[in-house]
Order: sequence, then C-alpha cells, then structure tokens
Amino acid sequence: MADLKSFAEQLVNLTVKEVNELAQILKDEYGIEPAAAAVAVAGPAAGAEGGAAAEEKTSFDVVLTEAGGSKLAVVKLVKDLTGLGLKEAKELVDGAPKALKEGVAKDEAESLKKQLEEAGATVEIK
Repeated sequence: MADLKSFAEQLVNLTVKEVNELAQILKDEYGIEPAAAAVAVAGPAAGAEGGAAAEEKTSFDVVLTEAGGSKLAVVKLVKDLTGLGLKEAKELVDGAPKALKEGVAKDEAESLKKQLEEAGATVEIK
C-alpha cells in the first residue's frame, strides 16, 4: 500500500513536460492513449481546491532560504527530491531563497524540511 501512495505522490508532482513525456511513452511503448483532457483538467482543479482550503492551511510551500555550509550535499538532495537535473538543482540552490515545492501536505513539507536541514540547508515552510 505504501508503494502505491508513493507512486501517487510522484504522479501528482509531475511537471507539465513530464506528463507529456509520460503520455508519449504510454502511447508509443504500450499503445495506451491517455485522456489528455482529463489530465489537463485534473491539474488545475486540484490547484483551485487547494486555494479554497487555504483558510485551513492544508497546503504548504517549502522554501529553501540558504544552502548552508555543505552546498554540494544540498544540491544533490534537491536533485533527488525534485527530480530536477543536476544543473537545474544547482541553479535552484544558487538562487536561494526559492520555493522548492509548492502546495504540498504538511507531513510532506515537514519531511522535506527535515531532510534538507540534515544536509545543512536553511528551510522555511510557508
């Protein structure tokens, strides 16, 4: 069950580019034609619901404020946590303060913060 939850979280956090690549792989390799309209509608609808529930503060932003002393470890961790390439992860860390992940659940935000702080970074949850 935990593996499915992890898989679902990975799907929810895909970028538009990654969703398009996934759709192409499903079509080319498996002959599955994903319903593009359903994917396009599901993404914005989830974001709108998160905005409506902002009063209860159910979605949080994880903001990297400073890389700290071991910048290389932080870059590697950011790369692993976000799925970015090494260059993009380095640019994100160099450009701190920057949002690392936006609209995540409180538990996930706290987990990300803990991991990044263990690597030496300074992190805020907003």
